[in-house]
Amino acid sequence: MSRVAQTRDVFTRQPLTKQRVLRAAVELADREGLDALTMRRLGSELGVEAMSLYKHVADKDEILDGIVELVVAEIDIPSVVADWRQAMRRRAMSARKVLSRHSWAIGLLEARGSTAPTTRRYLDAILGNLRSAGFSIENAVHAFWLLDSYVYGHVIQETRMQSSTHEMTESEGSVGEHIATNEFPYLVEVEQHALRSNYSFDSEFEFGLGLILDAIERNATQAVGCLAELTLDTATSGCRLNSR
Repeated sequence: MSRVAQTRDVFTRQPLTKQRVLRAAVELADREGLDALTMRRLGSELGVEAMSLYKHVADKDEILDGIVELVVAEIDIPSVVADWRQAMRRRAMSARKVLSRHSWAIGLLEARGSTAPTTRRYLDAILGNLRSAGFSIENAVHAFWLLDSYVYGHVIQETRMQSSTHEMTESEGSVGEHIATNEFPYLVEVEQHALRSNYSFDSEFEFGLGLILDAIERNATQAVGCLAELTLDTATSGCRLNSR
């Protein structure tokens, strides 16, 4: 019996609940993408008629809201009192790991996750950590958006590259075998470098994350220094806060 069939068999032996419906929806989206998530298909996965699902969820919108909550709940929430840099690094790495498993969730997070309780606790914890560390409201927002944009972008690109590499390996072989070196010399050079240096998405993500955290720290430190100057001599100081 295949793993999918075993999973479906286990589901059909369990009583139907809202949590079971949502977990099945996450597994279906992970396996086949969000487009495959229909009430009829979800009912089939659970071994019931689609109408049976409406005893536990109002509609598909409630399912989408619920699976966003399940995904966010997997991400490490930073403590308010933790060192901000360590907390942001851990949170970013955890978010990347979780969203790599559920890459379909990125769009849903932005479209419908901001009012859900689990998501609000998660966002509040991130901002609370930064504010408790002395970040101004402006710099806390800068740091939050920059880190999330980096995580989301990396996951999207990584997912696409993995898919493209797999398809190419299955059907065509490596890029270098099919691209003329004299026509695209730098593209071939990068591929050869990646092969020689054991290139990994993990190391690339951590490298970029380190640069971003350095920049956030530098910007926040400059802002604190400027604030001190402005407090001492508001009339003569030429210092400006980095809060654009």
